[in-house]
Amino acid sequence: MSREHHYPILVRWTGNTGTGTSGYRHYSRDHDVTSADAGTLTASSDPAFRGDRSRWNPEQLFVASISQCHMLWYLHLATNAGLVVDAYEDSALGTMREDERGGGGEFTEVVLRPRVRLTAGDIATANAIHDDVHDYCFIARSVSVPIRHEPAAALLGQASTPA
Repeated sequence: MSREHHYPILVRWTGNTGTGTSGYRHYSRDHDVTSADAGTLTASSDPAFRGDRSRWNPEQLFVASISQCHMLWYLHLATNAGLVVDAYEDSALGTMREDERGGGGEFTEVVLRPRVRLTAGDIATANAIHDDVHDYCFIARSVSVPIRHEPAAALLGQASTPA
């Protein structure tokens, strides 16, 4: 049986500096992203597009959602495989290319670089599970951008082993 899940989010522009969008340089890109359960995240556009560097931008959130989903499914699959993970960190990187018009573009790749520390289990299995995650991660299954993994796992007390 299929189940549906709904994720209501409110995005509210907070960047009216007094003249609305009377000109490209006359307004701020600041906005709030709110969930009734999770509260408010302050956001803007990428600084390259006149945004505020101290706020999250949609491109960062896109990469973060892929990384988060991957991590959560990884932890689940690792548990099922009998691995005991005691630390997980991902230095994810998304690459976006603007088109010739300078106003549009697309992500060309997202690279996940998860570093996993185990207290029990097999390093080869720990690294291999990353390939399986893509079959489960809701976000990865919903986007067309290539997602590459460069994992490395270590057993507590041993050096990291890249996949």
